[in-house]
Amino acid sequence: METNKHTTEAALLDSPRAQEAFATANNSVKVYGALGAVALLAVVVVSTSGHMVNTFMWVRAVLLPVVAVLLHRMTVSASRGSQRAFERVSALAVIMPIAIIGVDLVPGVCPPWYAVTQAVCILPVVRVAFITRGSALRATFPKSR
Repeated sequence: METNKHTTEAALLDSPRAQEAFATANNSVKVYGALGAVALLAVVVVSTSGHMVNTFMWVRAVLLPVVAVLLHRMTVSASRGSQRAFERVSALAVIMPIAIIGVDLVPGVCPPWYAVTQAVCILPVVRVAFITRGSALRATFPKSR
C-alpha cells in the first residue's frame, strides 16, 4: 500500500503540469533574487552618494537576497518531491509579501523610494504563492490529515 502511494506521488510530481509549475516558481524565485540584488545595489549607490541610509535599509537589503537563495533551495527540493520543502515555500510565499510590505508601510521606517523598491522585489514571490496554490501542485502535494 505504501509503495502504491509513493508511485502515485511520483507520477504526479513528474506530470508536465507539475514540472511546468515548479519551473515557473523556480524562475520567479530567481527573478526575486535578482531584483533583491538590484535593491541592495541601489542602497549602496544611495549611501555612497551621501544620502541617508538607515540600519533597517541595510539589513533588509542584505537579508532579502540571502532569503532568495534559501527559497530557491527549498523550491528545488520541493520539485524533487519534498513535501516539507513545498509546505515551507508555500507558507513563505504568502508570509513574506505581507511582512515586507506591512513593515515598509510603517511611517518613518524607510523612505518611499525604498518601500516601492521592496514592493517590486516581492512581486515574483506573490506569483510563487499563486503557483503553489494552483491545481497542479495541490494535486502533487495533497494536504496531510
